[in-house]
Order: sequence, then structure tokens, then C-alpha cells
Amino acid sequence: MVHVSGHASAGELIYCYNLVKPKNVMPIHGEWRHLRANADLARLTGIADENIVTVDDGVVVDLRDGQVNIAGVITVGYIYVDGQSVGDITEASLKDRRVLGEEGFISIVVAVDSTTGKIVSGPDIHARGFAETEDVFDEVKIKIVEALRDAASDGVGGSHQLAQIVRRTVGQWVNTTHRRRPMILPIVVEV
Repeated sequence: MVHVSGHASAGELIYCYNLVKPKNVMPIHGEWRHLRANADLARLTGIADENIVTVDDGVVVDLRDGQVNIAGVITVGYIYVDGQSVGDITEASLKDRRVLGEEGFISIVVAVDSTTGKIVSGPDIHARGFAETEDVFDEVKIKIVEALRDAASDGVGGSHQLAQIVRRTVGQWVNTTHRRRPMILPIVVEV
């Protein structure tokens, strides 16, 4: 047998159906197109339509005296388990975790003078899940300095507004140069 990606090939399924000769078949695990294709293969081996059940997750299937019946439907879904916590998570938190896992994380810390808007320290950039050396950020540091200088000359102030400028600057740069959309956490401290 050939084992590829966790799913049996059509030939393997036909072989198994011919070997086992099941009376009933209920394909599981996979997308609908996989389930339907699996049911079609069972049909090819002589299994009667009324003995093939293709159902969604949550459909309760009853098997009594060799007969298959749909007994009902229950609510199903994903349950989040993280250490001691089970199920207590929002969709927003799951989205954040997906972004962190797939795209990485970049934090930028900049200290600006609260009266002049000039940079006092930074920008310091730290990244995780980003397969690049720290010097790759030299280019965007220059862009951050320019963006904050422009903001100061335009009279834009306040740590929240400046943080949004930093986020936008870094986001555009990383999307253009790396085709990625990491989580970006700008921290602008007014001193």
C-alpha cells in the first residue's frame, strides 16, 4: 500500500472494500468532495445506496440490526484547549494566534519628545517568527524616522496617533518587501 498525506488512494479504498466487504459504509475525515468520492467507490464495489451514509459533523447515525438510520443532529464545533483552559476563547483570540503562528510578530519601540515630537530613542525593532536577521529592519527604521519627522512637522502628536503612523509604515513596508502580514505592535512613549 501507498500512504500519502493521510488519505487512502482510490485504488486502496476499492481494495479495502473488496477485502472487507462491509454491509454499511460511512466515509469520514475529509472535505465533502472526498466523502462523496469515497461513497462512489463503495458503490462501485457493490454496496447498496441505502447502506452508504455521507453526513456532516454532528449528524447522529444509528446502526441497528444492520440498518443505518439518521437519528438526529447535535451541535458540534471546535473546542479550544490550552493548558488549564478549555473552550474559553474568542474568535478574535484565535485569529491573533493564527496570525502569530503563520505571519510572525514585530514590535517597534520609539520614544519621542512630548513637546517637539522629535525621536529621543529608537526605533528599536524586535521580531519573532520572522525568518530574517535584525539588520533587515534597517530600511524600515529609516522609513519610521521619516514618517515621525513628517508627523511632527505637520503638528501630529499623541502616542496613539504616532503609534498608528508607525504601524502603517511598518505594515506597508513588510507587505511590499516580504509579502507578509505579521502582527505589528508599535509602542510610542512620549517623554
